Amino acid sequence: MAKVLPFKAIRPTRDKVSLVASRSYQTYTQAEREARMDYNPFAFLHIVNPGYKYDLEITGKERYNLVRNRYLEFKEDKIFVQDKTPCYYVYKIINRHKQVFSGFIAATSANDYENNIIRKHEDTLQFREETFKEYLKTVGFNAEPVLLTYPDNDNLANIIKAKQQERAEFEFTTTYRDTHYLWLIDDEQSIFEIKNEFGKINTIYIADGHHRSASSCLLSKEYNDNNELKRHNYFMSYLIPESELKIYDFNRLVKDLNGLSKEEFLIKLDTYFRIENRGTQAYKPSKKHHFSMYIDGEFYSLYLRKNNFHINNALDALDTHILYKTILEPLLGIKDLRNDSKIEYSHSKSGVTTMKSKVDSGDFAVGFGLVPITINEMKAIADEGLTMPPKSTYILPKLRSGVTIYEL
Repeated sequence: MAKVLPFKAIRPTRDKVSLVASRSYQTYTQAEREARMDYNPFAFLHIVNPGYKYDLEITGKERYNLVRNRYLEFKEDKIFVQDKTPCYYVYKIINRHKQVFSGFIAATSANDYENNIIRKHEDTLQFREETFKEYLKTVGFNAEPVLLTYPDNDNLANIIKAKQQERAEFEFTTTYRDTHYLWLIDDEQSIFEIKNEFGKINTIYIADGHHRSASSCLLSKEYNDNNELKRHNYFMSYLIPESELKIYDFNRLVKDLNGLSKEEFLIKLDTYFRIENRGTQAYKPSKKHHFSMYIDGEFYSLYLRKNNFHINNALDALDTHILYKTILEPLLGIKDLRNDSKIEYSHSKSGVTTMKSKVDSGDFAVGFGLVPITINEMKAIADEGLTMPPKSTYILPKLRSGVTIYEL
């Protein structure tokens, strides 16, 4: 049964939260980072990029120590304050497309991750796990929740709905035009009900944040005390119901045809697919096992010949895996989807026009579009202990760093 607990968050003051909250460091261009840090002294980026004030590129343990120093300075300056009692936090995002996400920010158990109550669908890289574990151990806090999803639950939904009738503790809009709200739940009855409802749930799934959760589990095992009261045995998560998770696909772009002419490539594709030339009109697939392809100024639909491709498990049925096993690996010579420089990915929120423009520019020879993977497919992969190919899903919501902080 899932252990989901309240905690005493460190948070920006109400008047500064909109200035503190930042996207993940890697999502900013260098120019964006510098502009934000030059003109906003409260941005969380000052904490995670502590060398900026010295105009130095600092890495490793030295950087981690400076991150902790900057964080402590924010606390000393009362930019961050800690709640006096453990709380659950109802968090709501309404993005620029009017999509709504509501759920709980809470502490989730590293032991649940270890025991497969919290399940993953992506592989993690050991060096990244170790690196982030050392980061957590040194800085002593986590400022961006892992995104988890749980089966829709009427009782939890009613608690969220009732709390959202009250005035929010935080309400701010980002430059992306996403509006964020946060409410505190600190009364004993509500805390008991939330803890009890999550305790009835057998399985929770990681939607985004596989390396962060794996690293937290590693750190917990290093301390090796199994003390349920110790904060390092938990990690901060944002838990939303499955019905509110939005999953998009990633298009695949390949730089060359591996020595094949266009005609030779199409003939080889015919082994596994029924192919139809769609001309210059943009084509996007609408069904599972259907793919779009853009090559040499034209779109094609590719329908999988199911008699020629055998499906034995949840991974075999996944369109990203099918594309890899029928085209990317055997025809285009791409063995390592994560590291091969011949392939790049473009999430479908940017549309087929992005895929088309990149091929038309000459940077890529061919592009492939897929339908999004469903929540049930994602869960089936996790339930069978399998992992998806890289860049199989682009998942919303995307969270901000620094709104709630969990100290270890």
